[in-house]
Amino acid sequence: MTDVSAARAALDRGRPVVLVMPPAVEQADAVWELVSPAIPALVLCLDHTVAAEWAARAPAGLRVHAVTSLGRAAALLKESPIDVLAGAPDDLAALASKSALKLDTIRTVVLAWPESFAAAEPSGALDTLLAETRGATRVVLSWNPSALRDFLERHAHRAEVVGDLALDADGKPLGPVGPARYVIAPAARRAAALREGIEAVGAARPVVWTGGDMPDTAGDAIVCAALPTRAQLTALARLGRPLLLLTPAQLPYARAIASLTPVPLADAADRAQVRVERLRARVAELIERGAVDAELALLTPLFERFDAAEVAAALLALQRAPGAAAERPAAPAPSWVKVFVGVGKKDGAAAKDLVGALIREAGLAREDLGRIEVRETFSLADVASHAADQAIQRLAGATIRGRRVQARRER
Repeated sequence: MTDVSAARAALDRGRPVVLVMPPAVEQADAVWELVSPAIPALVLCLDHTVAAEWAARAPAGLRVHAVTSLGRAAALLKESPIDVLAGAPDDLAALASKSALKLDTIRTVVLAWPESFAAAEPSGALDTLLAETRGATRVVLSWNPSALRDFLERHAHRAEVVGDLALDADGKPLGPVGPARYVIAPAARRAAALREGIEAVGAARPVVWTGGDMPDTAGDAIVCAALPTRAQLTALARLGRPLLLLTPAQLPYARAIASLTPVPLADAADRAQVRVERLRARVAELIERGAVDAELALLTPLFERFDAAEVAAALLALQRAPGAAAERPAAPAPSWVKVFVGVGKKDGAAAKDLVGALIREAGLAREDLGRIEVRETFSLADVASHAADQAIQRLAGATIRGRRVQARRER
C-alpha cells in the first residue's frame, strides 16, 4: 500500500516524488489521490494502449482523456477543459506543437514507469515535454528506481522515494521469490490468453486472481490476471504455482520478482516454424540474458495486432532475406499506409531525405513509395501496404539529417 500522505507531504514541500510500484495501472490508484480536479495534469506512458487503461480506471468526477487519436484529442481539448491527459510522449509533443495542448497550464506531470518507455522513445519528445513543464509537480512511478538514477537526476532531482524498495537488510537487491510461469498477453488478447494459458499448463483446478484480496482456496495453478507486487506473489505462490499474464513491457519487472518459465501457447507454436537451429540458439541466448527488453517495448504495437509467433516469423523473414522487398514486383494497384516519421522541417529534413532513408535504410523499392509530406516537427509518408511494417521496423533508430528517428503507423 502506497503511503499517500508521505507523498503529498513531499509534494507540498516542493520535492518530486517517486512512488515504488509494479508497472501496472491497476496498482497505481494512489496517483488519483495526488491529482486534483480542475488542475491540469499529464500522464506520460508507454503507448496509447496504456493511456486507455489510465482513462478506464479514472475515478468518477475526474475528466481523463487518453490520446489514442491526435485529431480527436485536439478536438476535445478545444471543446472543454480536461483534468488529466494520458498519452505517449511523442503524441503529447505533437499536440503541443499544434498548440492544442498548452504545456504552460500543466501543474502535475506523472511519469508512468520510465523504465519501460525511455529506451523506446528516441525522438526527444520526452525531454521536450519535461523541459517545457519544468515548473510542474513531478510524480514518477517506478518499480526499480535504482535503474533510473541518471533519469531522476535530470528530471526529478532530489526526489523523495515512497514505497518499499526490493532490498535486503544489507541494502542488496532481493532475488526472485520463487518459480512462476508466464504468458505474454497484450491487452487486446488478454481474455483469450487467459483461456489458452490455463489449457497449456493443463490446470484442472485453476484459481484466477484479478487483484486485491488473496483467494480463499488453493488450486493446481494460480492464474494472475493482474500484475502482483513482490509480497502478493509470495502469498499467491503458497496457494499454487503462479501463471502470470504479462504485457511485453512488464516482462523485465516479472523477471526481477520470479524465476520465469515461458508457457508456449499451442496455436502460436503451430504457426511459428523456425527452421534454422543456429538462429534458435542465438535467440534463446538473447532472451536468457535479458537483452531484448527495449525491443519488447518497441514491438508492443505489433503484439496488439498480431500473434507473437507471427511477429517473430516476420522478423525471421526479414533476417533471412533483407533485400526481398526491393526485388518484389510492384502491385498493379497498391494500397497505401501512412507512416509517421519523427523528423520534420525544423530538423532540416526534406522529402528527398525521407525517400533516401526509406530506400537505403528500409530497403524499399521506389514504386513502394507514394506521397511524402514534410511538416514542421514530423513527416508522413505513403508506403505500399505490403512494405509498411518493414519500413517501420527498419527506420526505428535510423538517422535522418543527423537525428535518430522513430517510425510508426499514423494513428
